[in-house]
Amino acid sequence: MLTQAVAHEHHHGPPPGLMRWVLTTNHKDIGTLYLVFSLVMFLTGGCMALVIRAELFQPGLQLVQPEFFNQMTTMHGLIMVFGAVMPAFVGLANWMIPMMVGAPDMALPRMNNWSFWILPFAFAMMLATLFMEGGAPNFGWTFYAPLSTTYAPPSVTFFIFAVHMMGISSIMGAINIIATILNLRAPGMTMMKLPLFAWTWLITAFLLIAVMPVLAGVVTMMLMDIHFGTSFFNAAGGGDPVLFQHIFWFFGHPEVYIMILPAFGIISHIIPTFARKRLFGYPSMVYATASIAFLSFIVWAHHMFTVGMPLAGELFFMFSTMLIAVPTGVKVFNWVATMYRGSMTFETPMLFALAFVVLFTIGGFSGLMLAIAPVDFQYHDTYFVVAHFHYVLVPGAIFSIMAATYYWLPKWTGNYYNEYLGKWHFWLSFVGVNITFFPMHFIGLAGMPRRIPDYALQFADFNMVASIGAFLFGLSQLLFVYNIIQCVRGGYGADSRVWEGAEGLEWTLPSPAPYHSFTTPPDLREQGGEH
Repeated sequence: MLTQAVAHEHHHGPPPGLMRWVLTTNHKDIGTLYLVFSLVMFLTGGCMALVIRAELFQPGLQLVQPEFFNQMTTMHGLIMVFGAVMPAFVGLANWMIPMMVGAPDMALPRMNNWSFWILPFAFAMMLATLFMEGGAPNFGWTFYAPLSTTYAPPSVTFFIFAVHMMGISSIMGAINIIATILNLRAPGMTMMKLPLFAWTWLITAFLLIAVMPVLAGVVTMMLMDIHFGTSFFNAAGGGDPVLFQHIFWFFGHPEVYIMILPAFGIISHIIPTFARKRLFGYPSMVYATASIAFLSFIVWAHHMFTVGMPLAGELFFMFSTMLIAVPTGVKVFNWVATMYRGSMTFETPMLFALAFVVLFTIGGFSGLMLAIAPVDFQYHDTYFVVAHFHYVLVPGAIFSIMAATYYWLPKWTGNYYNEYLGKWHFWLSFVGVNITFFPMHFIGLAGMPRRIPDYALQFADFNMVASIGAFLFGLSQLLFVYNIIQCVRGGYGADSRVWEGAEGLEWTLPSPAPYHSFTTPPDLREQGGEH
């Protein structure tokens, strides 16, 4: 029936172009759909962030009502996590993993199409809550019960349904990636020869399958509390509000690793290419990724140090959280060792990758601080936490997605992007991110709480700086969008050797050398980059 519909489209009615995108089972088309959707959500969530920062530009009511401010913080978080970062990584996986493992397509192409097309409807439903009676959800992106079940607007039911749909999409995408990597590899490509982006995504996919049902469970319990008279999270009916936090963070902590592990894979491709060296310590990178994934399941209650858990619990979660710094440190060491004595050049993808290494490490250090249970009582629910996770997610996840976009755009489109504009985009973003989020460490340590539309006078100066940085960062993304559109539409054609001097090495560098190959690449400095 679908083939008849497509045939019909070819002869009559609207151009076949539209139905091609609706019915496509091509992994590259679906990857493109994910990436475009992610970009639209990134800009949408970014506009919400600018509403937040404009309100916080100075103390005293300025732009929006406190209620709307809370809706913006909630929607911004949900859209950036589930609508921008995750679909972008799934889009990159769709595009690159079949090519990296030598597969003709994803293992389950029609499910692939479905897993994408669920998303626009889920987010349309979530955004529609802004226009409903009582307004959008206003309880923060972590939607803690019983606040989210007792005092919630009616739109929270739509929000729960939207979360279910996103989860279904994520699980299907993860199954597809696992099936593709395990079953469709080219002959001779053993697991320990997989490019690292494929490895990090394989591990991420297992995380997704493990934790998405947990999220589905907790929002279903919310639904029961709201509509069916249960009291899972309401103490008045014998329930436990802390139960919500346990279930949510058992999902939520692996979730933040879902948003960073594919980034590790991307950076492990880009740094070797522009250092003209093989990746240092490939096996340790694989083991470190697996270790991080395992540890991510046993640290969830470090988000809950202030709920009154026993001392033994605090100690366990404190030390297990600190343990994650070890495999993460291995990764940073390997990236630096890869660059050491390399013939480095600094094209836009490499600039984003270097910024990733430096700024993600800052985010890791503030994470170590938050892991210390006794001092977390001071940090908890302050802007210090906001600074920490934005340093991990913006220069971490978002910068790596931008690096990947610049890195693979010539492969995808056959054209080079404008390198001059790319560098402008990088430097404005780099400066904007640091001006925005670095001052938040200070106002957080001074005691400014999260998720509030107004604040005491002593926080005014740093908030003003942060808001200026946020608008700089936000506006610089217009350069990114313009550059991508210009590249897709045409321009300077890319040859088969996309990155000059690297001679296509970006396909082989992040995985070990083939048996009958040199073990170290030739020194390009002596040869002037020529072969």
